[in-house]
Amino acid sequence: MAFIRKRRQEQQLYSKERFSLLLLNLEEYYFEQHTANHVLKKNGTDRRKVRGSLKICSKSVIFEPDKISRPIIKIPLRDCIKIEAPEDNERNLFTGVTPGTISIISNQAFLTKEQNIIAPFKTERGKTEYVFELDVPGKVEDIIHALHQLYRASHLDKLGDQAAMITAILQSRLARASFDKNRFQNVSETLHMECKAEMVTPLVTNPGHVCITDTNLYFQPLNGYPKPVVQVTLHSVRRIYKRRHGLLPLGLEVFCTENDLCSDIYLKFYDTQDRDDVYFYVATYLENHVAEQAAESYMLQWQRGRISNYQYLLHLNNLADRSCNDLSQYPVFPWIIADYASSELDLTKPETFRDLSKPIGALNKERLERLLERYREMPEPKFMYGSHYSSPGYVLFYLVRVAPEYMLCLQNGKFDHPDRMFNSIAETWKNCLDGATDFKELIPEFYENDSSFLVNNLNLDLGRTQGGKMVENVELPPWASDADDFLQKSRDALESQYVSEHLHEWIDLVFGYKQKGNEAVAAQNVFHPLTYEGGVDLNRIMDPNERVALLTQILEFGQTPKQLFITPHPQRIVPKFKSLSCASSRSIFMTEPPESFEDLTEESITLAWNNITKLKPEEQHKIHKGAVTGIAVSSNKSSIFSTSQDSTLKMFSAESKMLQRSVSFSNMALSSCLILPGDTTVICSSWDNNIYFYSIAFGRRQDTLIGHDDAVSKICWHNDCLYSASWDSTVKVWHCVPEELLGTKKHFELVAELEHDVSVNTIHLNDVHTLLASGTKEGTISIWDITTATMLHQLTCHVGTVFDAAFSPDSRHLLSTGEDGYFKVTDVQTGMTISSMASEQPQRCFKWDGNTILSGSQSGELLVWDIVGGKIVERIKGHTGPVTSMWMNEQCNNIITGGEDKQIMFWKQQY
Repeated sequence: MAFIRKRRQEQQLYSKERFSLLLLNLEEYYFEQHTANHVLKKNGTDRRKVRGSLKICSKSVIFEPDKISRPIIKIPLRDCIKIEAPEDNERNLFTGVTPGTISIISNQAFLTKEQNIIAPFKTERGKTEYVFELDVPGKVEDIIHALHQLYRASHLDKLGDQAAMITAILQSRLARASFDKNRFQNVSETLHMECKAEMVTPLVTNPGHVCITDTNLYFQPLNGYPKPVVQVTLHSVRRIYKRRHGLLPLGLEVFCTENDLCSDIYLKFYDTQDRDDVYFYVATYLENHVAEQAAESYMLQWQRGRISNYQYLLHLNNLADRSCNDLSQYPVFPWIIADYASSELDLTKPETFRDLSKPIGALNKERLERLLERYREMPEPKFMYGSHYSSPGYVLFYLVRVAPEYMLCLQNGKFDHPDRMFNSIAETWKNCLDGATDFKELIPEFYENDSSFLVNNLNLDLGRTQGGKMVENVELPPWASDADDFLQKSRDALESQYVSEHLHEWIDLVFGYKQKGNEAVAAQNVFHPLTYEGGVDLNRIMDPNERVALLTQILEFGQTPKQLFITPHPQRIVPKFKSLSCASSRSIFMTEPPESFEDLTEESITLAWNNITKLKPEEQHKIHKGAVTGIAVSSNKSSIFSTSQDSTLKMFSAESKMLQRSVSFSNMALSSCLILPGDTTVICSSWDNNIYFYSIAFGRRQDTLIGHDDAVSKICWHNDCLYSASWDSTVKVWHCVPEELLGTKKHFELVAELEHDVSVNTIHLNDVHTLLASGTKEGTISIWDITTATMLHQLTCHVGTVFDAAFSPDSRHLLSTGEDGYFKVTDVQTGMTISSMASEQPQRCFKWDGNTILSGSQSGELLVWDIVGGKIVERIKGHTGPVTSMWMNEQCNNIITGGEDKQIMFWKQQY
């Protein structure tokens, strides 16, 4: 649990300190501290002194006594009447040194952490003098000068003017200091850059200096708190993200872990260029650097079950600028369960779950009608919901029992009213359904394994409700035996089949295409315009008061995540999946394996792909005078047919290892070939615009189909239908009437013509022969429903020619590779690119099973890829030039490849 774990780490590290930056007001800075005595009485010689440290902050003076029995005193500068250094300093009888004295007269002060107990602040009202004696008298003049400056800032009428003056004071202090190079871990470190920044933690920013060397990232706080230097070793960094902080592109978050939500350091810079330069240096010096990834890098892993629903939501939150260090952009998770009354939780019943296709505000029809009526009458800019689903107040509402100091910081030293506290899961859910202004979602902690946020382990005095009940542990639903059981069942619900089938609908609302615009209006998902990225440009607001007001409003109100998707999010592939939400496309996808598939066959295919890295070249034969363009094998595996740019069709015997036939139909290159069922006919496509039918039995050309106006690039066959792709920008579908029915040569009837804008280079049919993918010379991929000859999607996937494309066995994904050297995985239902993987050089051809790719490289190697993991797992040496064609048997354990080196190579798995 990121928030709680980080808080515990801080408590362990600084357990002896009671002072915390959370004692400051929001947007307040801690500048310096001085050891001092607090003089409690001054009646002649009767003086009692309390030893401690005096801390100078931008809006207050704080005194922290050494003895925990005494409270910390916080004196707001806005409540001060006079700050001076009295001249009647008493002589120190023990040292003979006159200590420097500072007198602060104030109308109000706050007391907290008496006996180190976390509780609401006590207010000490009335005109009171606070006298402090410094250990170093020589610093009194400087401290008084600084306090007078800050006093003037605090007494300015407008908040914007106050903020501007404090910022000027801060920048002056930063300019007078620099990073202490003596803090380098090694004297041989090379400095790359240094700049000013602030370290960000929840509700707090701490100014200082950032320093980048060739081995470390350093941050040195201006005040030396909580330690003199924060160091991150560059070789330990795993992820680094640019962040939007306070509506501006100034944040940078660095992680030394792969999957943790909690970062090692979050920095806010004063200048975007400084942020980008630090990002560049850190990224450049990391071999294992995971750059800012697009959401598509995780989508395929989620769809294929490689990562859980919980992990995927964490990744999406991370990519959408959500961070546990920024409570206005804290990770957001959905309410999943709608049943908090039953004694048993039944995760097989749909009614157990919340409707994930609707925002919280639209779940109650009656409340929604009232909200929509107000929305229709509202002047522009309109919004449906007056509060957000995620805000600092909501986060701390859930976490007050483990992070009480954060709540006190946010609410000026007070807890919320006991009746408004997080008292009951069921009551909170009911209020989210019925409340006029309550539309909050959940946080990740509800789906983790630390239940402490539900239990009052700190024995906090959170008050008593109007019904007389003390606020203690959160009341759980009847189906949960304890807090741990509640979290376990919540996790089970999040990973359930129902949620897996519907989670994409909630993603569309929060991170996706229903977040903004007309789709948001249609989905009743419109929030205040200030909450959206780009809703306001702070750089254009010159009035400092208006800027401060907007930032304060955003901090309190919350922010909508960065939009990650602008098209519908694909659905997750779950076991025994029956149908798709898109009814019009339901019939054209394979939703279950055909009943004719035998378990043994599936097991052998799985085994073959699991061992695909064990492929070894068995033999090779140079039988062509040009690049091999197509390979087909007879059903008994005795004859191998290949076409080439040398214009010939070759027939090679697998048994005798000898070339048996060589046929030339024209002087133009042949581009592909296939064998018709029954092993009687080979079909070849040619650059001369024709398709040739070759009779194996008679050893001669049987038919010629003059079908296109330019070169035929690829052909497919199924159920007496021929599919031909051409550079004339068409794919044509021909129905072939067999000669035995006509008594003459085959008759070809054109039944469909699929028009494209540019030359088509490749086509592929899915396993159930309902979908066709076509790839063009300009990088576009089209997906067609061939049962109706209609285009489902046209997508710009590659730069340059699409070399090859193929559907996954379940027809849910389409893999393509192109001249640009990228593999792209497209979700067939939505047309969204869900994975993009760069290769060192273009891959000309491939086979895949939906998870693993075997590709033929420009270098001549066969490469094995884990497409879900996004990496190469094996390189197998093969041809001496680019691999241009590939054949694989049904069991997936025999491979034949052809290349520009004019050879065909036979491959087998060797265990």
